[in-house]
Amino acid sequence: MALTFFFRDLLILHAIRDHVIPEIRRYKYINVWDAGCAMGPEPYSLAIIFKEALNSYEFKRLRIFATDLDEESRGFGKILRAGVYPEKTVKRIPEEIFHKYFTSSVKPGHYKICDEIIHCVSFQRHDLRSLQPVRDGFGLIVCKNVLLHMQETQREDIIKMFHRCLVPGGFFATEQIQRMPAELSGLFKQVRPNIRLFRRV
Repeated sequence: MALTFFFRDLLILHAIRDHVIPEIRRYKYINVWDAGCAMGPEPYSLAIIFKEALNSYEFKRLRIFATDLDEESRGFGKILRAGVYPEKTVKRIPEEIFHKYFTSSVKPGHYKICDEIIHCVSFQRHDLRSLQPVRDGFGLIVCKNVLLHMQETQREDIIKMFHRCLVPGGFFATEQIQRMPAELSGLFKQVRPNIRLFRRV
């Protein structure tokens, strides 16, 4: 099911807070690519983590590019732009964070993210198999479940593409059960042995 929940992978979110943000906050533009974003809980969770860590000036420089295949029937872009989600997707958010960034929606049982978070995330349809990045100059790329559905050679080619469009020393985060292909071990250094967070070398 495409609709996951907010703050799903706290291990990675905390690693991004502790290891990535201190490094990339100095960039003139803080560009993040969430590839395979589905209906948006992941890129919005990332935006909240950045908002909590950055000052107001730095946060204005943050742009999160959320992409997915988004077959027409699923309407990912429309859902992302509205920023309204059912209660079951937000119930794992820490209470103090939830009350800071969400308000009740006019739709019963749903909650809306504040506009400041919505405005730093943009959605576009994108097929990773094209091997064409949405842009370059990323400080962080997050690509989770979608790689698990690719053939091995496709995964390798996509990760090579990610490497090319990261800034020097940029970061790549993936699913905890995803292994970095041995053939690509020279492209990245794992930040911590128990976390699938890698830094471009």
